[in-house]
Amino acid sequence: MSDHNKREIIHLENVFKIYNIGHIRVEALKAINMVVDEGEYVAIMGPSGSGKSTMMNIIGCLDRPTEGEYYFEGERVGGLSDDKLAYIRNKKVGFVFQTFNLLPRRNAISNVELPLVYAGVPAEDRKRRAMEALSKVDLVDRAKHNPSEMSGGERQRVAIARAIVNEPAIILADEPTGNLDTRTGNEIMDVFRSINEEGNTILMVTHDPDIARHARRIIQLRDGEIVSDKITGKK
Repeated sequence: MSDHNKREIIHLENVFKIYNIGHIRVEALKAINMVVDEGEYVAIMGPSGSGKSTMMNIIGCLDRPTEGEYYFEGERVGGLSDDKLAYIRNKKVGFVFQTFNLLPRRNAISNVELPLVYAGVPAEDRKRRAMEALSKVDLVDRAKHNPSEMSGGERQRVAIARAIVNEPAIILADEPTGNLDTRTGNEIMDVFRSINEEGNTILMVTHDPDIARHARRIIQLRDGEIVSDKITGKK
């Protein structure tokens, strides 16, 4: 699946994730091999309990594999310190969640600025970059509004702006349309398409085939294993 003129962002090599619940051993992921190159737009699909969230947590450096290796931009994640993992999560990965995860008492621009605050970017620069990110999701006119004054779709746009503000290597979107109606969900998919066209690498978890179709590649998980990996032909 990998075009080797492009840089590898994600490389999972024979990855297992095993949980022991009492005396029961649960294999959440089994022998996962996957490469995602720079600029790809990938949907990870599968029923509940198929391992989608577990895989997302490993890719986002929120969890570690039990066995196997994970390479992020060519670096072996298993050997990294907690500080380096925190740096990757803040600077290299943009997270978009189903529940938006915005701070309710902060307006759109200060929500978008948050990753830059953690990265130690000076205030003036932060504001400029946050406004640029809001303009990419067509929300400059709502910059001073709090989440409670926005629709679900607008809140998700703020969350996407926050995810791209650090110019991360990859955007991880977990059921990004799960709390939205169909029309708004399609509008959010248009936003993802346009940021992918600008060169952002996107990995999206969804159980909805209509949403997955917006991606250029669909990986199907079942019982912790990859059962199919197809290019959709979307340009």
